[in-house]
Amino acid sequence: MRKLELHWQILIGMLVGVLFALAMVQLEWGPKFISDWIKPFGNIFINSLKLIAVPLILGSLIKGVSDLKDISKLSQMGGRTIGIYIATTVIAVTIGLGVVNIVKPGASISEETRLELVDNYKGDADAIKSQADKQKEAGPLQALEDLVPSNIFAAASDNGNMLQVIFFAIFFGIGLILIPEEQALPVKKFFDGFNEVILKLIDLIMLAAPYGVFALLAALIVESPSLDLFKALAWYAFCVVLGLALMLCVYLLFVWIFTKTTPSTFMKGMSPAQLLAFSTSSSAATLPVTMERVEEHLGVDEEVTSFVLPIGATINMDGTSLYQAIAAVFIAQAFGMDLSLSAQLGIIVTATLASIGSAAVPGAGMVMLVIVLAQAGIPEAGLALIFAVDRPLDMCRTVINVSGDATVSMMVAKSIGKLNEPKVKNWDDNYKKSAK
Repeated sequence: MRKLELHWQILIGMLVGVLFALAMVQLEWGPKFISDWIKPFGNIFINSLKLIAVPLILGSLIKGVSDLKDISKLSQMGGRTIGIYIATTVIAVTIGLGVVNIVKPGASISEETRLELVDNYKGDADAIKSQADKQKEAGPLQALEDLVPSNIFAAASDNGNMLQVIFFAIFFGIGLILIPEEQALPVKKFFDGFNEVILKLIDLIMLAAPYGVFALLAALIVESPSLDLFKALAWYAFCVVLGLALMLCVYLLFVWIFTKTTPSTFMKGMSPAQLLAFSTSSSAATLPVTMERVEEHLGVDEEVTSFVLPIGATINMDGTSLYQAIAAVFIAQAFGMDLSLSAQLGIIVTATLASIGSAAVPGAGMVMLVIVLAQAGIPEAGLALIFAVDRPLDMCRTVINVSGDATVSMMVAKSIGKLNEPKVKNWDDNYKKSAK
């Protein structure tokens, strides 16, 4: 019998976890059984995600930056590519923060439920308060000073220092670009292999996702058996989908303004790649189709697609960064935390940089969310609140990631005179042929 796809396994795990918890709360010993024998497996799953965060960002980011050695030959294209990618990511995070602050999905959680959540994660809350007290005493340039680590191994030992790890990875990658290629090649091969190992570890961790979701949801129901939490989750999912839809509108607007391509032409050309992105939740798996659609159906020269799109699959994760901003603020709202403007600006910076290191595979966005939460001082255990609905949202945000890569490739191609007439004009016939 054919094995179920992972996303179906996760959804089933989520449903079984809810039903199991609802049944167990009817028994006097049920809640304690879940707390003692079920919840630890959810904690193990969260710890495994946190475990892989530092190696993932080191491997992905060093590889992504060192791959930019082609900028020496395509400096004009490279500068515009990186600039536009960063700009669209900042726009995505800003949209996410705007939506979540207007809708306030976490505010619908009752004070009773909020107090239960805070009590359940009191240790995290105490640590956060201590960190906040230290930040109040810091000078105006403390954040800049903290960005540069004095010891990379010490920085890598604490997920709260992830910006320092990102700084080191970028610095290291630049060093690889600047030394002779024959000397950089062994180091680059090591990090290429290291990155592949980390991606494989993520695959292994995600195999346990159905069981992790089951444990997390069961514990969540027992510890906070209230309908308002599920109402808040529905509003949270609405915020993510709304933010992603707005970001897609931004792409269509950019394509229309900068390349004079109609939104319908762009959507028709990209829809097969978008559907594949939705089903696989992987920008990397979709990359060959994305390149084919952008070249053949949107008229981007091969010289541009072969440079812009692979880089985009590594460092341009607009949908992921938008989701991270919404998730971080939602979790903060659920815990009754009032994030200041400076904290939310920090989320913009951290989510933008973290998206550069996000691997183009399913589940990597959740790993990177750990970085954003830790940097903003939000309890990482709050992942339990959103993991239940993460998979379908992951499918949606991958569509935005792929669409963003295509948009930037068209804008770069237009700016250097490499945007041509599409090679395939009869889209319907070609689509029917490719769908067979």
